[in-house]
Amino acid sequence: MTGGSPKTTVTAEMVAKGDRASLARAITLMESRRPDHREAARALLQELMPRTGHAVRIGITGVPGVGKSTTIDTLGSMLTGKGHKVAVLAVDPSSTRTGGAILGDKTRMAQLAADPNAFIRPSPSSGTLGGVAAKTRETMLLCEAAGFDVILVETVGVGQSETAVADLTDFFLVLMLPGAGDELQGIKKGILELADLIAVNKADDAGAKAKAAAAEYKAALHILSPASPTWTPPVITISGLTGQGLDELWAKVLDHRQRLEATGELAAKRRAQDTKWMWALVHERLYERLHHDPALRQRVPELEQAIADGSLSPTAGATEIVKLLRL
Repeated sequence: MTGGSPKTTVTAEMVAKGDRASLARAITLMESRRPDHREAARALLQELMPRTGHAVRIGITGVPGVGKSTTIDTLGSMLTGKGHKVAVLAVDPSSTRTGGAILGDKTRMAQLAADPNAFIRPSPSSGTLGGVAAKTRETMLLCEAAGFDVILVETVGVGQSETAVADLTDFFLVLMLPGAGDELQGIKKGILELADLIAVNKADDAGAKAKAAAAEYKAALHILSPASPTWTPPVITISGLTGQGLDELWAKVLDHRQRLEATGELAAKRRAQDTKWMWALVHERLYERLHHDPALRQRVPELEQAIADGSLSPTAGATEIVKLLRL
């Protein structure tokens, strides 16, 4: 299997052996927009699919400043110390000009960046799927095929990214700041509904505030119906800086996995996620056609002008675009 050029040549066997350079090239291939690269990427992923699905997939979100990167760095290092192989998919905000990643994830996770049993992949969000990189799911599967058994997906913490990452992962961790009060009022109900665990961070230097905040969040969760009859989201206090509470956090992740595997909920959840992802990719492909199909590129501005002038209704414009898409 080739990636379409000598520089991107990669085979399923190379990825499956855990070769980091091959994994990086495979991910680059997966993110490419070139038609020949896309075809090679689809074939490569299809060949590797039997080797995927075994990892613990954890989504992590929180407001800027909550300590996501520090927590991931410490948690990931703790897990590699226990013999795990950890991949971190850090989904960055995109540069509006180039679409490239603008945050240096490897500098924000110094311990993991130097760890031979960890792999950090910053990904540009490119404005797709609410800030989640368009190829995050495929990257996750490639990492699993390469032998990584824990996948941590960090969200940008804005817009629709939390929902998108929850639809990619098995366990959704929400990090909160100590000092509930005003923060509690600002929490989106939707994020609480997504959470499998809430961890109040920075308990090392704000212990009393962290405990008070945890009590407030527990009370808030009682108002909501849990997503699973098997699991009630717990609230704990941690310190991403010192590692305090991270053993308990990991124990909760494993307990959640064991319970949902026993009832079949985990398998059903992943099947539902696969279906959602298929439709997300369909929408993405349609959007690309709208912007790259020659006939559409010529006609769409004319339709927009006609609608702006009032000579064409939005319904008629949409109908013509659909006809041009040959749907």
